[in-house]
Amino acid sequence: MWNTHPQQFWLRGERPGQPVAYDEELGYWNVYGHPEATEVLGDWARFSSDTARLFPALPEAATMREGNLIQMDPPDHRKLRNLVGRAFTPKVVADLEPRIAALTGELLDGVGDDFELVRDLAYPLPVIVIADLLGVPSGDRELFKSWGDRLFENANQFSLKDDERILAEFENQGEALSEMFDYLGGHAAERRRAPREDLLTSLVEAEVDGQRLSDVEVVNFASVLLLAGHITTTMLLGNTVLCLDAHPDQFELVRRERDRVPAAVEESLRFLTPFAALARATAAPQVLGGVEIPADQLLMIWLAAANRDHRAFPDADSFDVGRDPNPHLGLGRGVHFCLGAPLARLEGRVALNVLLDRFPRLRVDPDREPTFLPSPNLTGVRSLHLLTR
Repeated sequence: MWNTHPQQFWLRGERPGQPVAYDEELGYWNVYGHPEATEVLGDWARFSSDTARLFPALPEAATMREGNLIQMDPPDHRKLRNLVGRAFTPKVVADLEPRIAALTGELLDGVGDDFELVRDLAYPLPVIVIADLLGVPSGDRELFKSWGDRLFENANQFSLKDDERILAEFENQGEALSEMFDYLGGHAAERRRAPREDLLTSLVEAEVDGQRLSDVEVVNFASVLLLAGHITTTMLLGNTVLCLDAHPDQFELVRRERDRVPAAVEESLRFLTPFAALARATAAPQVLGGVEIPADQLLMIWLAAANRDHRAFPDADSFDVGRDPNPHLGLGRGVHFCLGAPLARLEGRVALNVLLDRFPRLRVDPDREPTFLPSPNLTGVRSLHLLTR
């Protein structure tokens, strides 16, 4: 098996002892089962996304919650999400297909003998697309990458029992967050002076309940769009190529029957789930999977483990592009279902088709092992070297 993070034991065919279990050492509840994860994600009133409230001692925790979709519950979440929802409708996203196909072709034109998928395509493609939508220069993508790397470089499993480590990790991420907020804040201020046709302008001009968003809300909202708008697709593209290469019969089927490409993308989201975990907090005592959980407890919802639950997926440890139905949680569920899901799916489908058109013999270089992102909460290749001839 690939050398993924040791915390992700389900990738090695191991089963969790219970679908819901308290981790005494780390101080929170792990949710591994598919029915249990679906229940949590579908009931925001019982399982809140506002987890920052559990960490009142963290510096600037309250500020980071303002305008942060990931930390919000309805009705505020719905109001903010609706502000940019029109930019990610299936119709609007579908109109981007020619641009995405052209970008993929241009990026592949620059590929040499050393074709590294993440560096050459899987990272720059979604970054350029989301930067264009937001209205920030895509040429700054090395900046975006440096922020993302620093925010997700921690290989340690998060622990509520180690206050010093929590503060240290927050401080390590603080510099990257500060740089990103300053950058986006500068662009937002420029939009207030000179509006454009982009998402940043939509945010600075938007009103919720008759009031404009504050600068902090605009920047937090934009930072979520910028990071989530490319990281998911970057991991998705790399993971899909890796999965297909590791299953030659499936790869041959997809090469022969291109209408299976979307199903291959969906199965990749299940088999190697990019965002492996989401956090929730109990608003009151709850019973989940027959287990009693007190109020104000942190839950880690392991989407990647739920997507290997044999109760929901027959032969769950097999990669099968013909899997139907495929009720995976790879893009979330409920009110927080991935806002950019139509865009991520389109980018995955278009890029994979262009790759196979351009390189019919595409395969992973057997002499150069793939490397993975170090975070236990992410499942994605950091580098994937490919052969094209």
